[in-house]
Amino acid sequence: MKTVQYVRAAIAASLLASLGAGAAFAQPLTGTAAPPAYKFSTPMPPGVLSPDTVESRIGTLHFLGGVPDQDSTAKIYDNLDFQRAVQAYLLALPVVNQMANRAGTLSVGPANTTVPIWEQMVDSRTVELTANDNTPYTWFWIDLRNGPLVLEAPPKVLGTVNDIWYHWAGDIGFTGPDHGQGGKFLFLPPGYKGDVPAGYHVVRPGSLSVWVVWRSFVVDGTPAPGVDLVKKFTRVYPLGQTGAPPQMNFVDMSTKPFNMVGPADFGFWELLNEAVQTEPTEAIDATTLGFWASVGIQKGKPFAPDARMKKILTEAAAVGDATGRTLGYRNREKEALFFDDRNWKRPFIGGYKFEWQPGVANLTGSAMYFFMATGVTPAMDTQIIGEGSTYPWTATDADNNPLDGGKSYKLHLPPHIPVKTFWSVIVYDAQTRSMVQTDQRFPSVSSQNKSVQTNADGSVDVYFGPKAPAGHESNWVETTPGKSWFTILRLYGPLEPWFKQEWRPDNIVLMP
Repeated sequence: MKTVQYVRAAIAASLLASLGAGAAFAQPLTGTAAPPAYKFSTPMPPGVLSPDTVESRIGTLHFLGGVPDQDSTAKIYDNLDFQRAVQAYLLALPVVNQMANRAGTLSVGPANTTVPIWEQMVDSRTVELTANDNTPYTWFWIDLRNGPLVLEAPPKVLGTVNDIWYHWAGDIGFTGPDHGQGGKFLFLPPGYKGDVPAGYHVVRPGSLSVWVVWRSFVVDGTPAPGVDLVKKFTRVYPLGQTGAPPQMNFVDMSTKPFNMVGPADFGFWELLNEAVQTEPTEAIDATTLGFWASVGIQKGKPFAPDARMKKILTEAAAVGDATGRTLGYRNREKEALFFDDRNWKRPFIGGYKFEWQPGVANLTGSAMYFFMATGVTPAMDTQIIGEGSTYPWTATDADNNPLDGGKSYKLHLPPHIPVKTFWSVIVYDAQTRSMVQTDQRFPSVSSQNKSVQTNADGSVDVYFGPKAPAGHESNWVETTPGKSWFTILRLYGPLEPWFKQEWRPDNIVLMP
């Protein structure tokens, strides 16, 4: 014991002598000396050394002098690969969302010439993330692999352009540079270095596959005038083409069974790999590409996971999907709530760029949105009175319980609903994030419907359940026992009382 004390004293004296006046700036090393106490053994502060046995959520880990044994090594790598795979899944939700959208759309016909259009609005047969049934959609993909393309857009539409990575590239229509007058938009491939002629609204997406979507509007109760304008003016053709542009194939998707929602199994990774292999990835940050590479998805290399890794990726997809559902339906961020006393949540946490602050990604906001929805544009996040739209939504009742399709509920909208254009309440299946499929073609209540009943004070009650309440059939949306649902309250052209929070929709309440 005296020998050990002598060695420690000698070490301390040696350190003080060598440091001299600078000793005041040295880190004091206290604690038990690393055994055995050799002449140059240094005391280690707590937390530096690993114990021989570590109890953890992945089991008991064993170390020999800090080196894991073989069994512990296998556990640690399985856990690391699984953790990275779950994060890779959440980071890939936007692009896989788009890849499924693209695959479904191109099943109708080739890019550049095929234009699906819901002439009678989207109904519950279309399985797509939170589409609306209020306005006719025009929804198509263009491909820039053969060079720049010109899109002639119609007047009187509200639309946006997103690339395959779900980055916003520009708007078309009322919120775009054409201001709803229509015009020519020039789409340039990533990295394009050629001349850019005048006379076009230029769009520079971050991918070769580009999604264009817009809505036309109902006029005097009919969508026909807006649909006619779309068919009359929409054209896509190569820059510099002479002669008549190619004929567009407009396909009416109304009433057709149609799916654009992606998988949450191993097929998720195959869609991600297809995007990485076929699209330029310069628009993606290095950390995201690193997560994808860590699970075997890297440009120019085959995606061929072995049995072990395929099992991990399949489980990670299931946990990633569960995480998306939790972030969506049970989001815990205070910033997600519109009001401090209501369950209504924002679609964008951190704005349409999903940021905690400029340059700092809000990973929760991004994963939540792309699990639930499609379409990114600043117009959906505008704070301008009477412009754009807002989308408060909820998946729980006043007691914070999931909305049960076998029970009956009521939503009270106070008087003077603050909209310049119109409002709607649409019900979605919590499984598919698409409109509930019941005996109602359009599962919604909207101010566009003149039969909707208004209370004497100007308020509106909306009812949900498997059976319509007597006398309130026009204000009722049918739900299905055994399923859960959520709803979006869309306010088109929100007015000042909304932004000042002077008008607030009630929570959804369970009826006796």
